[in-house]
Amino acid sequence: MSYLIIIESKAEKQLSSIESSHALKIIEAIDKLKEVPRPRGSVKLQVFDGFRIRVGNYRVLYTVNDSQKIVTIYKVAKRDDAYN
Repeated sequence: MSYLIIIESKAEKQLSSIESSHALKIIEAIDKLKEVPRPRGSVKLQVFDGFRIRVGNYRVLYTVNDSQKIVTIYKVAKRDDAYN
């Protein structure tokens, strides 16, 4: 069973401001989270809730609710800004 992907409005705005070639790669990576919410290379965050995946110089921060099968994307940002 695949997971439902929810992108919060803040993350959606961040994604829409990214250059299209990078944004497409990020969208592909997010789409893959439907089947594997914790892919190889994902990291459990220590300070923030959830996980992160790297897509080039960008980071996608998200939470996973296994009981409801939901992945919630809450931030998409460049590496320098992702953890602020």
